[in-house]
Amino acid sequence: MSRTPTTATDPAALDLLAALPLENGARWGEKAYPFQLADARAVLDSGPSAPRRHYLLRGRGMSKTTDIAGITLALLLTEAPANSTSLVYASDADQAELTMEALSGFVDRAGLRSRARVLGRTVENTATGATLTVETSDGASAFGKRPWLQIVDELAVWPNTPNHRTLWSAISSAVPKVPGSRLIVITTAGSPTGIGAKKWQKALTSPAWNTSLHPGPSPWWSEEDIAEVKDDLTPSEWRRLILCEWSEADDALTTPADIEAVIRPGDQVLAPDPRREYVAALDVGTRRDLTALAVGHAEERTTGREFIIDKVMSWRPSDSGGRVDLGEVEAATLRVCREYGAKLRFDRMQAEQLTTSLERQGIRTEEFVFSSAGANRLARSLWGALRDRSVSLPDDEEVRQEFMSARMVETGPSTVKLQNPPGTHDDLVVAVGMIVADLSSRPAALTGGISIPGRTPPPPPDDEHRLPTPQSITRARQKSTPTGGLIGSPYRQNTRYLVPPRRR
Repeated sequence: MSRTPTTATDPAALDLLAALPLENGARWGEKAYPFQLADARAVLDSGPSAPRRHYLLRGRGMSKTTDIAGITLALLLTEAPANSTSLVYASDADQAELTMEALSGFVDRAGLRSRARVLGRTVENTATGATLTVETSDGASAFGKRPWLQIVDELAVWPNTPNHRTLWSAISSAVPKVPGSRLIVITTAGSPTGIGAKKWQKALTSPAWNTSLHPGPSPWWSEEDIAEVKDDLTPSEWRRLILCEWSEADDALTTPADIEAVIRPGDQVLAPDPRREYVAALDVGTRRDLTALAVGHAEERTTGREFIIDKVMSWRPSDSGGRVDLGEVEAATLRVCREYGAKLRFDRMQAEQLTTSLERQGIRTEEFVFSSAGANRLARSLWGALRDRSVSLPDDEEVRQEFMSARMVETGPSTVKLQNPPGTHDDLVVAVGMIVADLSSRPAALTGGISIPGRTPPPPPDDEHRLPTPQSITRARQKSTPTGGLIGSPYRQNTRYLVPPRRR
């Protein structure tokens, strides 16, 4: 049964929250900053004139999950009516797990297992039967429930879909059902056209809502942390996730200065080098888009890995609505892959038949899966290489135009993809992105080399990190003794190892 507090903020709930141990052993109340205490007091205020709806907007890394877990646990154990239901709506299953980890962590560290039973995604007050359950975002199942407390985590990243609009309607309309019930939204900022932004604007002008805005960077981040995070985020991500600004996730992939810095002036094609390992990538378009082919390799520099795009080719449909000649594309791809000894990355949805034919002709192929994760990896790998100026592009006007017009748009929390504005193309950008994503996922080349006892090693090639080729070892074998052992050495050699002679 709920209690009427003697003061605006229930001291029992606030005292319990303040006493909860953090992971470092300190108490929450000892480490809480003024903005955390202010939010907690507002949410725990159950006075007759206190708002029952709260919208807390904070920058990323400002203890949203930890604070909301502590507040809800304190409410469950001190104020929640007997047999009442409280619900936490997480943005996805991963966020639900994080919330439950924070809740169960407080229960364990505070020695509250006798008062709070944790079962899956539910925490139960063993004395009153009141429960707190972490839910995922399912609109249809939310209707009909009568929760005493509702927590909406990361509303700003909810997609603007019928399911999520239905879910918000169910959450909002449930507040009047239960006397004294509360609704707490805690989130970073997001798109100005999303559900979170619309509700924030409404809450700012409504007396039924308490709002608080605490932009980052987090006060406990060091200058080094801030610089590192800012370097890893796109400009719009920094504005939304850290500064709590409602802004569109639409960023130019690169800048004119970065493009000119990575273009090789007057240099369109680099000849194949037998010491290099090449990757080709094909992005197929037939009617409205270009079809693009690129080939490249990676080199280890003192400043880090550099991605060299050796050659690009493109085919444009005719103005009369014709198609790209895929037979010509296949022949050119076969020729380039053989010339450079390259494997081919491709999108199966676009080029399955073409690449199957290439496989029959001896070309190694590997699908690039354009899932949400794959598109995010491609966009971020390419964005990082351009930002760090660690990619080298041929001097090609089509390349310039595509890279200047390409943009990144957000498809989910911290998930982006490339997108070209209407009337432009991004096929060369995508092909280059597949190469950069492939090469950046590989470990760095090994340093050092193999020395042969009794012989003077040949001068190293231009790339000092490359191991001797099988051809060079074969030449060494031709100069060995008739028994197969190297001159001046008791060992015999095969194409990969130095092995000791057999014991007889």
